[in-house]
Amino acid sequence: MNGLKLWAALGFCLCASSAAAHVEDVMNEPDSVYLFSYATVSDDGRSGLKFAWSPDGNKWFGIGNGYGYVKCDYGAWGAEKRMLKPELRRDENGVWHCIWQLNGNGKEFAHAASEDLMKWKRQSYFTDKQFATYVPEEWIQYPAQSVLIDGAQEHGTVQKIAWNEVNRLIQFADYRVYKAQLHDERTEQDAQRFAGLNTVNMTLTACPDSAKNISDKLIGIFFEDINYGADGGLYAELIQNRDFEYSLNDRQEWNSTYAWTLKGEGTRMAVETAEPLHANNPHYVVLDTKTPGASLINSGFDGIVVRKGEKYDFSVFARTPGKSGKIRVSLQDGKGNELASEVVTVASRNWKKQTAVLIPQADADDAVLVLSPQKQGKYVLDMISLFPQHTFKGRKNGLRADLAQTLADLHPRFVRFPGGCVAHGNGIDNIYRWKNSIGPLETRKPMRNLWGYHQTMGLGYYEYFQFCEDIGAEPLPVLAAGVPCQNSACIPGKLLSGGQQGGIPMEEMDEYVQDILDLIAYANGDPKQNKWAKMRAEAGHPKPFNLKYIGIGNEDLITDVFEERFTMIYKAIKAQHPEITVIGTVGPFYEGTDYEEGWELATRLNVPMVDEHYYNTPGWFINNQDYYDRYDRSKSKVYLGEYAAHLPGRPNNIETALAEALYLTAVERNGDVVSMTSYAPLLAKEGHTQWNPDLIYFNNKEVKPTVGYYTQQLFGQNSGDTYIPTERKVDNTRMDVQKRIASSVIRDSRTGDLIVKLVNLLPVSVKTAVEFPGLANSSAVLHVLSGKPADQHVKPQESTINVSEKFDYEMPAYSLSVIRIPSQLKNNR
Repeated sequence: MNGLKLWAALGFCLCASSAAAHVEDVMNEPDSVYLFSYATVSDDGRSGLKFAWSPDGNKWFGIGNGYGYVKCDYGAWGAEKRMLKPELRRDENGVWHCIWQLNGNGKEFAHAASEDLMKWKRQSYFTDKQFATYVPEEWIQYPAQSVLIDGAQEHGTVQKIAWNEVNRLIQFADYRVYKAQLHDERTEQDAQRFAGLNTVNMTLTACPDSAKNISDKLIGIFFEDINYGADGGLYAELIQNRDFEYSLNDRQEWNSTYAWTLKGEGTRMAVETAEPLHANNPHYVVLDTKTPGASLINSGFDGIVVRKGEKYDFSVFARTPGKSGKIRVSLQDGKGNELASEVVTVASRNWKKQTAVLIPQADADDAVLVLSPQKQGKYVLDMISLFPQHTFKGRKNGLRADLAQTLADLHPRFVRFPGGCVAHGNGIDNIYRWKNSIGPLETRKPMRNLWGYHQTMGLGYYEYFQFCEDIGAEPLPVLAAGVPCQNSACIPGKLLSGGQQGGIPMEEMDEYVQDILDLIAYANGDPKQNKWAKMRAEAGHPKPFNLKYIGIGNEDLITDVFEERFTMIYKAIKAQHPEITVIGTVGPFYEGTDYEEGWELATRLNVPMVDEHYYNTPGWFINNQDYYDRYDRSKSKVYLGEYAAHLPGRPNNIETALAEALYLTAVERNGDVVSMTSYAPLLAKEGHTQWNPDLIYFNNKEVKPTVGYYTQQLFGQNSGDTYIPTERKVDNTRMDVQKRIASSVIRDSRTGDLIVKLVNLLPVSVKTAVEFPGLANSSAVLHVLSGKPADQHVKPQESTINVSEKFDYEMPAYSLSVIRIPSQLKNNR
């Protein structure tokens, strides 16, 4: 289906003269030539299968400047994804098969097939004992040859094939080069590209009689615990390692006492596991005080920010094997000045929760929590917490108010959770299990975060569902499809058991499927009839959360292992919950094997929606605005789950924000097939950022929305559900000019407002004459986001504009303009 977008272009001639030259030379082309297939030894085959050709078997010409036509998917990230000693053969049906070794020992192999050497089917991985399943015995040990290509000696296999097949490989490589040049277009080239360009004039005529319905959930948010997005970020807990569960598994330099310091004399500190608060939280700390005077100190996440007069809830689970004792609980600033204090009593031999409220008498950005035993004795402590009472909507165990409000201000129609890669984890044992994130905090099971830190699960599924309800957004949980991240490391000593090639054992899949069905029951079930729904009610929400969507899988490789498990999960949900819209996955890219195989599987199973991901250059977004125009409307809807414009250095600036805005106008035009979109990643804490760019940066004191945030906000706050086509005329016929001007006209049926979005990614202004039949004279609200391409600190400016059936507006250079017209249509369709 969608692969036609790429492959149809193979017939594209880069220029008329090259096409003419090809016609003139065709009579002199050979009938057949030699094809050499190989993988470079210098990089252990990481760059994939390559080709060269020769007219006589002596002089060889590389194809595509070393372009890899298929790469190995097996192994952890880039380091282990190797294609060693590839052997290429063709079967009696004309299908090409490539077999290669995974590690050079001749015992582990991979296989992929192709009809044309350009589009490759999914890869399979097997041992030498399974070899016959994938390839006939006579193909083994196909004699390798050594040839000289571009001055380097390479080893591979040679066979004779028709010249036109080789020519298609050459054309394909040339096409990739041409597309790469388009995708690499940047504003830094605009001074040369648009030298002498004057103001552009455009007429935009609305066609309300041709209006069509589009999704009303196009703009959402994607939350993943990356860049310290949850603990230390959106989750309002101020104490780091409150549960003493940090470990070497989280990070090599961490242990159970990370972020804690014992200061002073007379007390010894030890971490024990003999009598835990709960089996899911086995570690706790024991303070053995001989002489009072020492203190246990926690510095939070890069210090604790407290404000004068605000209330902070302190809590601790404590017990003592001996006589009762008291602990002075205080907040101190960086200079040791006491800001607030209370005393709690530890008297029980069993675990008991103690609480206090601390009210600082002064502001501090670098406060610490100090626990000081006041009497001799043993103090056994766990789940030491400091929580601001001022959370978003005042929720207990809630969210940091300013961060959550910044998200709410996007007006997202849905919230995706918990990822991303966090959802399917790094290895089977690291798959995110939703049941570990609900219930009392002391019973939740923390885990290693795939991004290299610790997840307390304090921000779990209950808090997530509650947040969605608080901001009027649909919840969109995404769960692993029974397989871990495609880049999971192999498990030592177990052949072919790591990475995407592995999955939850089939004998355990029934239980895993039931876990997913239980999530639906937790969200929507009757507390009187279902134990998971009862847990929801006990947490404080007896009414259902009205879950409508659920994602299965996250940019997975579409292998046999994946297909078997995804199909099992999908059919179970469809059978028991036909009211739930299941969203599948079509891999991590906008093209290629997983994309094609994922769409084929979705079409075959009739999956209602698929999740597409792609991070691309601004040039890609500029030159692919017709990407969804060519989609088959009869097949699955699309959720564009992860996307962003990336430049070298990964800034979030006017150039990237406007490229995204340009593309979003095309998404609105195709809102009948694209149902949802979400930029990614969402949050990043300064000093702990693992991925750039992000939509919102923050520290303990400030929230710093990016330029890209304001693009999302302008689209989110100005969404609609009816698309009104327009006819446009631009007085400049250059395609590179026309591609940098975009518009979208929609109507919001809830208010009746008409919304005009205009994007100008040119260095000159665009004078626009807007014609809208039936539009009454009125005043409209205008928001303009504009600046120099490299600007990173720009906000939209608001003003008013007069509109009528015919009105003029001049789009500033490098700008996004949103005109919201109140409902005053004479012929409100």
